[in-house]
Amino acid sequence: MLGQGGHVALARLSLLLLLWREATLIEVPQDPKIQQDMKQPPTIIKQSGKDYIVDPRDNIIIECEAKGNPVPTFSWRRNGKFFNIGKDPRVTMRKRSGTLEIGFRSGGRPVDYEGEYQCFAANDFGMAMTNKILLRVSKAPLWPKEVLEPVVVTEGSPLVLPCNPPPGLPPPFTFWMNSAMIPIPQDKRVSMGLNGDLYFSNVIGQDAHTDYSCNARFPFTHTIQQKNPFTLKVQNSRKVVETTPTFLTPSGTESSKMVLRDEQLLLECIAAGLPTPTIKWFKKGGDLPGHKVKFDKFNKTLKIVSVSEEDAGAYVCMANNRLGSIRHTIYVEVKAAPYWLDKPTDLVLSPDENGRLVCRANGNPKPTIQWLINGQPIETSPPNPSTQVLGDTIIFRSVQMGSSAVYQCNASNQHGYLLANAFVSVLDMRPRMLGPKNQLIKVVENNRTFLDCPFFGSPLPELRWFKNGQGSGLDGGQYRVYINGTLEIKKARAEDEGTYTCVASSILGKAENQVRLQVKEPTRIVRAPEHESVTRGSTVSFSCKVKSDPSLPVTVTWTKDDKFLYFGWRLKKDDDSLTINNVNEGDEGTYTCTVKSEIDQDSASARLTVLDRSDPPTDLELSDPAARSIRLTWIPGNEHRSPITEFLVQFEENRWEPGRWQNLSTYPGDLNSVILQLAPFVNYQFRVIAINSVGQSKPSNPSLRYKTSGAAPDAIPRGLRGWGSKNDNMEITWEPLLDLERNGPNLHYNVWWRQKDTGEEWSNVTTEGTKHVVQNTETYVPYEIKIQARNDFGPGPESNVVNGYSGEDKPTDAPKDLRVSKVNSTEVNVHWKSVDPSSVLGEFKEYRLYYWRESSLVPGLSVRMENKTKGFYSTMPEPSATLTDLVPYSKYKMVMVAANNRFEGPPSNLVEFTTKEGVPDAPRFFRINRRSFDTLYLEWDKPLEPNGNLIGYQLKYQTVNGSKVVQSHLQAFLPNATHFTLRMPDRSVHYKFFLSALTQVGTGEVYAEESPHFANEAYIDQVDIATQGWFIGLMCAIALIILILLIVCFIKRSRGGKYPVRDKKDLPLDPVDHKDQDGSFDYHSDEDNKPLQGSQTSLDGNVKESDDSLVDYGEGGDGQFNEDGSFIGQYTVKKDKDETEGNESSEATSPVNAIYSLA
Repeated sequence: MLGQGGHVALARLSLLLLLWREATLIEVPQDPKIQQDMKQPPTIIKQSGKDYIVDPRDNIIIECEAKGNPVPTFSWRRNGKFFNIGKDPRVTMRKRSGTLEIGFRSGGRPVDYEGEYQCFAANDFGMAMTNKILLRVSKAPLWPKEVLEPVVVTEGSPLVLPCNPPPGLPPPFTFWMNSAMIPIPQDKRVSMGLNGDLYFSNVIGQDAHTDYSCNARFPFTHTIQQKNPFTLKVQNSRKVVETTPTFLTPSGTESSKMVLRDEQLLLECIAAGLPTPTIKWFKKGGDLPGHKVKFDKFNKTLKIVSVSEEDAGAYVCMANNRLGSIRHTIYVEVKAAPYWLDKPTDLVLSPDENGRLVCRANGNPKPTIQWLINGQPIETSPPNPSTQVLGDTIIFRSVQMGSSAVYQCNASNQHGYLLANAFVSVLDMRPRMLGPKNQLIKVVENNRTFLDCPFFGSPLPELRWFKNGQGSGLDGGQYRVYINGTLEIKKARAEDEGTYTCVASSILGKAENQVRLQVKEPTRIVRAPEHESVTRGSTVSFSCKVKSDPSLPVTVTWTKDDKFLYFGWRLKKDDDSLTINNVNEGDEGTYTCTVKSEIDQDSASARLTVLDRSDPPTDLELSDPAARSIRLTWIPGNEHRSPITEFLVQFEENRWEPGRWQNLSTYPGDLNSVILQLAPFVNYQFRVIAINSVGQSKPSNPSLRYKTSGAAPDAIPRGLRGWGSKNDNMEITWEPLLDLERNGPNLHYNVWWRQKDTGEEWSNVTTEGTKHVVQNTETYVPYEIKIQARNDFGPGPESNVVNGYSGEDKPTDAPKDLRVSKVNSTEVNVHWKSVDPSSVLGEFKEYRLYYWRESSLVPGLSVRMENKTKGFYSTMPEPSATLTDLVPYSKYKMVMVAANNRFEGPPSNLVEFTTKEGVPDAPRFFRINRRSFDTLYLEWDKPLEPNGNLIGYQLKYQTVNGSKVVQSHLQAFLPNATHFTLRMPDRSVHYKFFLSALTQVGTGEVYAEESPHFANEAYIDQVDIATQGWFIGLMCAIALIILILLIVCFIKRSRGGKYPVRDKKDLPLDPVDHKDQDGSFDYHSDEDNKPLQGSQTSLDGNVKESDDSLVDYGEGGDGQFNEDGSFIGQYTVKKDKDETEGNESSEATSPVNAIYSLA
């Protein structure tokens, strides 16, 4: 318990620590100039170990190195007394060092210099000292001479052969060998103990030898001393008695061991017994620390390398064999030499500053703390009012110049001691700048920015920052000044650029430095690369578009998986991208684009995945065979990063199409064993193709063949039909069975037919072909037909009954009373009376209308006659329909026939009609040209189809500003006008023009154009030189010269002179527009007529139009008409030669062409 004085001291220490205001300790920079100028007490930097053993054959070197300013001087103590080096010629001290060298060339014994040494380093500011160094000389004594009697032991008994090596410094390493220098084998039964003795748990006959020798190796002299060998004789007995375990070492049931913290703990248990006992270890009250414990010597030795306090306790070793067991408890106590908790460190203070030294250590038992100053106990030193010792702490208040010293802390207990030097240096130094002068700093906009201003001084100077040499100090708001002099700008902006000045000042003076700041735009990747998955062999590109400050050069580098890329013909880099051609699997990885400037950088990454077709499946195996199925199993190949979505199973058979692989079936990609459905009478082999997103793999190797047995056909022939190729027959046709549908050899077809609804018997035929013709039938009679396939294994199923018909003949009746009504410019209603259905002599298909444009009513407009057809299906007695897409203001003719599937009947009466006038088409062209800077020239041509008599043109034009119409104008022209000149008040005005032709019916289709933009045309900016003064003057000068020349010529001629006169050349006449007297144009164009298009619209729901009649029954098809050509003969009339010239198309081979002659 603490006494009254102890409580008072503790209270005073607590109060001082509460009131203590820790001063900011000076950190002396490692600037060479400062280090050179700064005065410093000595510091020990190198010394020999506390326990120093030396080789007697070498010189003795005891190290002691120290630094300080001024350079320290050194002295030594030996065994607590001053060691006068100068009086011993064998002892020298190195220059600028305290290291001692003791040489023995001139004689002397190293053992005479054994003892305790301590080095002291001193200068004007204090004294430091080393640990006490215990110097000892290594010793390797010889083994004592002794005569060893043979050792006789009974077989099965335990034995210990003692080693007892001679004591050495340091202790020797022992081992057992025989006379051949071969180590004695050690095992669970025979082993060497920690003391060097050789232990036998039980002796066997093979142990009898004459050369058991213990050897001691001394590490310093590298010599081996050998003990005289033991001779072991083993007495054999008829019956070896088994014994329970007993301990050879340690003895008894309990023992104790003390070990120091951080040292190695070795516990040993060696037992005797027969059979040989096994050793096990336990720890009472807990488990063995498995991460620290190791077992040696076949579990006989427990080792803990670095002991700590928690390793203390009771350790139990147990030896057991089949006869019993025995235990021994070892109580381990862990002590500790002193070790540091808080080692005192050097302290640099400015005048009037406060500080403290702390020396805390721990150990077992608890160490005592002793303070020394300059090597002397602090209690015996002169009193210092600014220094107070409180146990393990020394407190300094308001230190003054001249109070620098070296303090030593000694922490010791019975197991050892610790000694630490720590100086207190009171320093005064003018402020000085440590960084480079006038530094230029470039920073990224909107980033935190730090402007460094390293400085030093003692006492610590006050630092202030100024911008552009104006205003008060910078601190607060956007700025923050750190204690080390750094100025932080929280968010650098363009207006923060400028020159910043830092000023450090103290009572001893001031110093300043400048930093110039430039704010730059950040370097950024604005279009980063994206992840790509591509197929092998393709091309891929990664984007990397960069934006940076124009004044900063940047470099763009590409890496793949953090390794730089080498560019060539496959890998190409440009400013904004990386392109990889012919991609292969080695290109897969992560690609990173890094852009760097001198002040910042940015990077972006993307993953490239290379896809490829899967490898083909392998190891195809057939199993579970059945009549029409078999199981196919395979092993999928490598997917190449694109999962297999499905498998395609193909087959090849060698009967019908050998060598040709055909698709059998597809299966999901997660299957690799399927049952295949097969056809009979086929010799199969199979292969498998894997399919992924890239495509199909190569086929696998084929499987073994599998042959299915034959069977009757399962399939019914498809496409069965009966039709007449002539008016007195019926052809029965069908599609043959596929090869895989035959199911057996010798395939035939059974065909049956009979006339429908007559009650007659079936007729039949058997054939190998796919066609049978029934002869001598009535015209267009219905028949019932069916078919069946058969082979050598039997007949297949019969088909359903199908209806067929015998052949058709040409219709005999013509539609009657063909007429038109409600004629307008583009449409007309058509009416007629239907034919008798029995006269069609076949399946009624349609009423086919032939019509053509005979001429145009526009004077001078020639047309190309082109016959057209339109089909109408109706069963009404008096059908009607609408014919559309006619050309206005034209003369038309038409005729109609009835048609079945093969023939057309006779034509109806010929009908003529005229379409009414309509609105014209758009002008053929409309162009806008610019003849000068203020005029537009517009020209156009007449419409291809005026659709009536033109009465003029209408031009509407608008001035446009952007998308807004500013002003509109309307201009009308006569029908013969084809151009117009528009003068522009402002050459920058933009126009939109809308031109259309007019008839009496109204305005035609509009042709719209815009005036071209001429802002960049050269002549827009040209100036009319005719109005320029220099041009007028030049022309006047030329005219004057010509006048003078004429006068001279006249004078010469009057005097008889001659001069050549050229004849005038003929000038071409002006072109004359060829127009009629009334201003109208003649139409002479091969493009005047266009074919009619579109379909017709019926007047009632009973008429079905057929759009395919033009294809089936158009021009030039002889097969579309009667076989005897009677239709053509009725209407063929020879035309005059004048009518046919220039209209070659009207003579195309068609029965309707003959009708043109009736007009």
